[in-house]
Amino acid sequence: MKYKPHDYQSFCVDFIKTHPVAALFLDMGLGKTVITLTAIQDLMLDSFMVSKTLVIAPLRVSRDTWPAEVEKWDHLANLEVSVMVGDLKSRVAALNHPALVYIINRENIKWLIEYYEKNGLKWDFDMVVIDELSSFKNHQSQRFKWLRKVRPFVKRFVGLTGTPASNGLMDLWAEIGILDGGVRLGKFIGRYREAYFKPGSMNPATGVVFSYVPRQGAEEMIYQRISDITISMKALDYLNM
Repeated sequence: MKYKPHDYQSFCVDFIKTHPVAALFLDMGLGKTVITLTAIQDLMLDSFMVSKTLVIAPLRVSRDTWPAEVEKWDHLANLEVSVMVGDLKSRVAALNHPALVYIINRENIKWLIEYYEKNGLKWDFDMVVIDELSSFKNHQSQRFKWLRKVRPFVKRFVGLTGTPASNGLMDLWAEIGILDGGVRLGKFIGRYREAYFKPGSMNPATGVVFSYVPRQGAEEMIYQRISDITISMKALDYLNM
């Protein structure tokens, strides 16, 4: 199928290409996958700014959606992908298969990084895309901790989601931090919490805080801090329903 991008899609492609760190908060239906694949192809095959790309996504999306999008669009015909899902033998075979884009489900991030370490391999994915960035909102999760280990070796990082703060603004610290290494919202969750939040409910006897609420003006300040790397679009504004 011939790709005829909407103006907003072309804008997003250019944004990814011109921003080494990019967060695209786009509603479902706006074409996050084809936008990102188009940018990846341009960066790899036109400007040669990227040599090897890793896409991290939910299992079904890794296995089905991303490969299907590459097959669907004519302009992506030269973008060979390898899908690293399934059992160990299948994942190792896919990792060693020559390709430009490697796709893995988020549960196997730990395995991939450990595989590189155990085999004495240098991390060579210079571009990483996280499809569903909100799945990295927990800074204590294994996937967050392991991916952060290789963050210094990645030149380009892209995060995609339609729900960046589904449980509140506290989510954004880990999501933005995994992309920019803590440049915009700080390297420590405690300092982020102190700067932008105040205790909501707490045990007066022990002083244990159960929840936090944003300080006055915090939402605007947080959005301003991340505005240089972020695009946010709602489907209602860009799609003719």
